Amino acid sequence: MAKIVACGLSAVVLGATAVGWATAGRFDKGFVRSAALGVNTPRSLAGDMNILLIGLDTRKDQDGDDLPQEIVDQLHAGDGDVGGYNANTLILVHIPADMKNIVAVSIPRDDYVKVSGIPGYSSMKIKEAYGLKKAAVQDQLISQGMTDRKALERAGREAGRASIVQAVRDLTGVPIDRFAEVTLAGFYDLSKALGGVEVCLNNSVDDNYYSGAVFPAGRQRLDPAQSLAFVRQRHGLENGDLDRTHRQQAFLTSVALDLRNAGTFTDVGKLTALMDVAHRNIVLSDGWNITDFLRTLGTSDSPSVEFRTLPVLRYDTINGQDVNIVDPVAIRREVRAAFSDADPTVALLNHPAPDITLARPNAESSSPTPDVGKPVDTIITGNAIPCVN
Repeated sequence: MAKIVACGLSAVVLGATAVGWATAGRFDKGFVRSAALGVNTPRSLAGDMNILLIGLDTRKDQDGDDLPQEIVDQLHAGDGDVGGYNANTLILVHIPADMKNIVAVSIPRDDYVKVSGIPGYSSMKIKEAYGLKKAAVQDQLISQGMTDRKALERAGREAGRASIVQAVRDLTGVPIDRFAEVTLAGFYDLSKALGGVEVCLNNSVDDNYYSGAVFPAGRQRLDPAQSLAFVRQRHGLENGDLDRTHRQQAFLTSVALDLRNAGTFTDVGKLTALMDVAHRNIVLSDGWNITDFLRTLGTSDSPSVEFRTLPVLRYDTINGQDVNIVDPVAIRREVRAAFSDADPTVALLNHPAPDITLARPNAESSSPTPDVGKPVDTIITGNAIPCVN
């Protein structure tokens, strides 16, 4: 299982953040909130918390309007008609009650999974559970006479969030207690607020046509547009989307290091800019007091944060799409092992064993079997910047 270990970062960074935002007095009030977790749904036990981070690949704002053209031009990701509403980043974070040994599990976006509640589909790439449910609900509301475009957008997104939350619950077999949805532009805005993000590449890359990623090997500081290209690139990488997952993990680790080291939380201008970025790009689940959460996390004694990536059996082609064939039973076993290492009392959902026969091997598929058992080369501790492909 590929993993990156970042020790001693979260308490310092998030604790300082909580103090700064609490002082500002308006942090929690500025977020769009969502009821997509539902009521009477499973929750973790004994003070544990599972948080789903959703990276939404859309060029639209919360009202369904296109992002400003000057931002779209910098994203190097197409206009508002491109990308749809795919959940291209899915990270499930387990925080035990004692705030030690935090584990963040990345779910590859092309994992082919069983779904329910989406008309016309029984299986799909997990990233599509958001957008296809959104579209189905909007079509239904339109047929019932709803014409308010903004209301349709908001209702569709709520349905999409509920759908992706359920898909992750079903795949991993654990409760989800909180979630945060971040837009594609969030990576860009975060990097801009920080004055760029430092990364390290094992090899030079040239993916100008697709993502705009053209970088030399080694350590370098990326501007906002380059930061987005860094986390979006998958073409030309040895393990495609799996390598992109590692980049996203490395990006988050580098941001945490940068926040801690740059004096951000004593700089009112930077702090205000970060608050604005969060309010503009993040949707939070109802009932989550993020300031209290960060303050509590900040009181713990230097917890470790471990990034892992869920295993893939093989690559295949289904209905003309490249997908990851996965074993849900093995994934639940992996998640249980990862979360139980952090906390032996971790709660599990009582799901029946799923049918993992999603498709026959496709003789036309030429994609290589991913080397999912090989760990990344660098284990990050202290102040290290992770080097990735």
